[in-house]
Amino acid sequence: MARPVSDTEARPEPASRATPDVAVRLEAVHKRFGEVAAVDGLTLDVLQGEFFSMLGPSGSGKTTCLRMIAGFELPTEGRVLLLGRDVTHLAPYERDVNTVFQDYALFPHMTVGMNVEYGLRVKGVPAAERRGRVAEALGMVRLEGYERRKPSQLSGGQRQRVALARALINQPSVLLLDEPLGALDLKLRQQMQIELKAIQQRVGLTFIYVTHDQEEALTMSDRLAVMNAGRIEQVGSPAEVYEQPATTFVAGFVGVSNMLSGEAARAATGSTSPVTVRPEKIRMLGPDEEPGPQECTLAGHVRDVVYLGAHTRYAVDLDLGGELVVVQQNLARSSMDALEIRGQPVRLAWDRQHSRSIAETAKEESGPSGPGEEEV
Repeated sequence: MARPVSDTEARPEPASRATPDVAVRLEAVHKRFGEVAAVDGLTLDVLQGEFFSMLGPSGSGKTTCLRMIAGFELPTEGRVLLLGRDVTHLAPYERDVNTVFQDYALFPHMTVGMNVEYGLRVKGVPAAERRGRVAEALGMVRLEGYERRKPSQLSGGQRQRVALARALINQPSVLLLDEPLGALDLKLRQQMQIELKAIQQRVGLTFIYVTHDQEEALTMSDRLAVMNAGRIEQVGSPAEVYEQPATTFVAGFVGVSNMLSGEAARAATGSTSPVTVRPEKIRMLGPDEEPGPQECTLAGHVRDVVYLGAHTRYAVDLDLGGELVVVQQNLARSSMDALEIRGQPVRLAWDRQHSRSIAETAKEESGPSGPGEEEV
């Protein structure tokens, strides 16, 4: 039996408070599965034409958010708006969105062309128009001439692009991508990151991309939301999220970050809050080298050295307690030079502007996208 439509739902929706360039708005959205809050009061705007990523570990709520935008899940509370229209209770086929999944979901008995045109065939689009649009969609993903092949005759990257073409051919307002590169090996995944971003820029659609891989999110996104336990910890550009983490969770999850506290933080920066600094921002001072006037310094002993070809990673036990990881490019240092420093005393220095004082309760105090940090 169809769900009854209330008088409120039957009336046209008023214009959203979201600005006209907002493609998707999640408005105070909650999603509970029994006693578990998968999404906990989340509000988010995704702008038209941007590549937006939802980044977080397993269980952070990112896929649940995507499924609510797609219509596969209904919010327990809150609203989902698409181009200003409330679509919260609409079925997936009634929303102007398409989804690309990790397993591609291609029909193995159909050719590439038949897979790509499937949605148009269901809609009753005439054959001549279907052929033209299939050719156009395959051209977008650089698979011209592959119409007669079967999915089993394609590489993983090619199958992923067929799934993308099948989604693009319906000309959705928003394309949802649920970890679509997860089944690919590392090299192919890195190639497809660049390819996906290039396709998104060519077609000009809004892409919402779900991933647990911070490198993917940093590589492709115009903006990203870092999620944890059903809430947003921070929203910003890749550079903002990496260089200015708002919370200790963001600092630890996006890239590698050192966390200083207690006496070491006070001595280096004068801060009484936890301080984060990225490993590549730190340098080792030479025997007769003095730090600059704007540099923070700490002393310690090198506990471990890992030579990684292009760079070397050092673990330094600090004299005031705690440790710092330091990453330095191997510009003029050989592997033997790097290894010889193990066990030696060192002085570390970094520019004060690269120290971030992070309030551990920033999420509660400032909201999901508040500043939550300051330079020290």
